[in-house]
Amino acid sequence: MTDPIADYLTRVRNAIKANHRIVEVPASNLKKEMTKILFEKGYILNYKFEETENKQGNIKIALKYNPISKIPAIRTLRRVSTPGLRKFVDADNLPRVLNGLGIAILSTSKGVMTDKEAKNLKVGGEVLCYIS
Repeated sequence: MTDPIADYLTRVRNAIKANHRIVEVPASNLKKEMTKILFEKGYILNYKFEETENKQGNIKIALKYNPISKIPAIRTLRRVSTPGLRKFVDADNLPRVLNGLGIAILSTSKGVMTDKEAKNLKVGGEVLCYIS
C-alpha cells in the first residue's frame, strides 16, 4: 500500500456511503491520532484500538449519524497531501475548511492537530486532509 492515509479515508468514506455503523481500519500511530481528533470534534461516535497477532492492530470506528434523518456527521473527506505531491503550509497560511465549519488535519512538528490548534500554537505543517 503506497498511501495508508488515503486508504483510511477511503474506508471511512465507503462505510458512510454504505450506511455502515462500524468500520475497521489497520492501525498506525498517525491513524490513531487522526481518529482521536475525529472523536474530539464530534465526527465519530466512538473508537477502539484492538491488538492483533501481527502486532499492527486494528482501529474500530463507530460512525455517527443523525438519529432522525440518518444523515452522517461526516459529509466530505478529502485527502490533500499525497505521497507524490506534499502540501505544506506555514502558520500564516493555514487553510480554512467551509469558512471555519470544517476542519483540516495537519501533521506538525508538535504532533497531529487541527488547523485551529495549529493557529493557536503558531505552527505550520503538512496538510493531511479536509473534513466537513
